[in-house]
Amino acid sequence: MPQSDNNKRRQFFRSLGGQGPIRRPPWTADDFTDRCVRCRACVDACPEGVLFIGGGGYPELRFTDGGCTLCRACVDVCEAPVFDTGRPAFPWRARIEANCLALANVHCQSCQDACEWRAIRFVPQLGHAPTPRLDTAACTGCGACQAQCPNHAITMTSDTMTSEERAHVD
Repeated sequence: MPQSDNNKRRQFFRSLGGQGPIRRPPWTADDFTDRCVRCRACVDACPEGVLFIGGGGYPELRFTDGGCTLCRACVDVCEAPVFDTGRPAFPWRARIEANCLALANVHCQSCQDACEWRAIRFVPQLGHAPTPRLDTAACTGCGACQAQCPNHAITMTSDTMTSEERAHVD
């Protein structure tokens, strides 16, 4: 059975356990597990510590302690043909969920402060807390905003947005 089939099965069982999708290193594609030799060089080279060894011994991303700065350290040390820097770094972008503190009129801008790419900005509103606006064209999907959100109101998704979500996106 090809590794990509194993990866799809692993994704399915992982989602049942509430762990969310498997996130792979930047600039990789769906055939990552077919190409990766599991040497862990990219994990050891990652200065942010967002890469770790996951299921099957393959590198995965975890945005709990910070985001990926797209420094290319993983690319530079990898000898396997898994990275393609000609493609977008990640297939997902940030999405601000309804449980965002700012949307509940609480002054919070931690996601904006964490976003090096300035993809999230807050629009002042008379009599209310500033509301977040997400520029999906500027968002790299690096996860820095997700790591800093005190209410876990930011998810990374490649799904199409609902009309309610579009109201908070530029």
